[in-house]
Amino acid sequence: MRFHSWPQQIFLGLCLLFATLSAQDYDNSDNTPAIPALDTCNGVFLTYTFIERAKEFPHVKNASAQAYAFKAQATVLNTMSENLKAWKMFIGFQNNEILVNTDGAVVMDGLEFPAHVGNGTTISGYPMSDLMNAIDTAGDLNQIQAKIDIKGTQFGVKPPRTPMPKTIKLVNNGFRCPRPTKKGSQMHVCCVKDPKFKNEANVTKFLPRQKADLTIAYDVLQSYGNNYLAQVTIDNWSPLGRLDNWNLTWEWMRGEFIYSMRGAYTLKRNSASCIYGQAASYYTTFDFSPVMSCEKKPIIVDLPPERAKDKDIGNLPFCCKNGTILPSLMNETLSKAIFQLQVYKMPPDLNRTILHPPQKWKIEGELNPTYKCGPPIRVSPMEFPDPSGLISNTIAVASWQIGCNITRPVERKSRCCVSFSAYYNDSVLPCNTCACGCSDAMACDPDAQPLLLPSEALLLPFENRTKKALAWTKLKHRHAPNPLPCSDNCGVSINWHILSNYRHGWSARITLFNWKDYTFKDWFTAVQLSPNAFLGYENVYSFNGTKLNTTNDTLFLQGLEGLNYLLPETDGKNSKIDPRVPGKQQSVISFTKKNTPDIKIAHGDGFPVKLFFDGEECALPDEIQATRRWC
Repeated sequence: MRFHSWPQQIFLGLCLLFATLSAQDYDNSDNTPAIPALDTCNGVFLTYTFIERAKEFPHVKNASAQAYAFKAQATVLNTMSENLKAWKMFIGFQNNEILVNTDGAVVMDGLEFPAHVGNGTTISGYPMSDLMNAIDTAGDLNQIQAKIDIKGTQFGVKPPRTPMPKTIKLVNNGFRCPRPTKKGSQMHVCCVKDPKFKNEANVTKFLPRQKADLTIAYDVLQSYGNNYLAQVTIDNWSPLGRLDNWNLTWEWMRGEFIYSMRGAYTLKRNSASCIYGQAASYYTTFDFSPVMSCEKKPIIVDLPPERAKDKDIGNLPFCCKNGTILPSLMNETLSKAIFQLQVYKMPPDLNRTILHPPQKWKIEGELNPTYKCGPPIRVSPMEFPDPSGLISNTIAVASWQIGCNITRPVERKSRCCVSFSAYYNDSVLPCNTCACGCSDAMACDPDAQPLLLPSEALLLPFENRTKKALAWTKLKHRHAPNPLPCSDNCGVSINWHILSNYRHGWSARITLFNWKDYTFKDWFTAVQLSPNAFLGYENVYSFNGTKLNTTNDTLFLQGLEGLNYLLPETDGKNSKIDPRVPGKQQSVISFTKKNTPDIKIAHGDGFPVKLFFDGEECALPDEIQATRRWC
């Protein structure tokens, strides 16, 4: 009998697999499967195989609009002599794909099914996030290879064409991938280690801790047969990151439920999912009435400050701040949050060493940056000071870390906006039309440019500006579209006004308007200016002003003590006839021209490049160049 080496066995197995796969709606008989690159791959070998598809309802004549249900399989094979930790694979979907299942992996960024991935997506392994090497496993495919069965919907690729991704690649740090090889319904690529990549020395079997705008640690403190105690720690590392009334969600993947919590609680406390679900079939005599949450996707919120010393549900450091997480620049104590939870497990995980963190993490606040969180990464166990006060550390049973980074708002999905005005022009360039979104049912034009306004109109709600806007348009001999432009629909708007310009300096005034029924406590705004403008910063008079150390172009502004509340919108003096009045904060900022004598204020150099409110990047008027022409 002839024995094959493990690469040859894998190669033969893949060839047999590919040989049996054919699409339902076209003939693949001429696509002879062969992967000679596998035998010479010393890295990570990725494959993507389209299996089949079927036409979905509704059946339409327009081929580009026809939906097809498809099945595919991706594989990640470790052909190195060392283990591959926390693998991540990018699949460059390009046919408006909507994924409904990825068995063997989870979609990163916390996307829920159905997940729209028409611009490509990254998946990470679950439950098999690490791949062993063939040497230590005698070439056991179950330990060195991950298979991902993909189901979804795709559009617009009419048979006999094959709906394939644009590319596939490994996105772990330190690897480089050439262009994949495509043939019919198959594609593959061998990704190898980049010799130029310098990784930090790591002597443990775990990955190093990540750097991100916000990190979440999931540390198991105590572990028993059918349950464990975990601690969740949220750390804000971004100078512009912030959360107000944070909501944290995740998804249990193995039937777990939360028995109790300290330092936080779930918005829904319903034991019915346990009683009528899988949990009751195992815990037959268990009293589920005190259970905190049986939801697969619980929504967790912070406790109010008055429960901070509660011995039953509070009494943890850094807890109970009503969901406020600030930059450390403002308050180091408020830049962190902690809570604990007791988690019960389900078979077959009834062993104290079998621990799986939840997946698909999401965190959001009231009017704050949008964070995208990656999957939990196994890291070295966290060390905590001994609670007895002795000079020693207590080590967690197991630790995972989730990295979350701030993303730029998608067009028309901001939550704040900016208007521009100047002493040399009596018109205000208002916020963009639909800057923060528009309803499909609105009787207005979402694509029309906003109408220029007189300065006094900024104090009025949008619905009360129409008469002034139309009168101003007529006065300035400008065209008023029909229907009129829609509102910006933003809860917070900010006006940047060039107040003066003289030989040795210039000044601006910033005004914050709160149109929401919500009080912003400890608010801040950050203004990114052009290098010429920033170098001349001199003083801010009604706010606290700081130059950010991490950049050379951003001013950090916050309210003075006692004036750090941006109050909500209120009724006018006579609520029957007077418009509502926004909450407002205002300050003048002065600049010198000593180091920037060539700055051209009248040509728009004094306007911000970016402006943030409570960490959220606000929508600027469409084009700075258009603003300069307006100047």
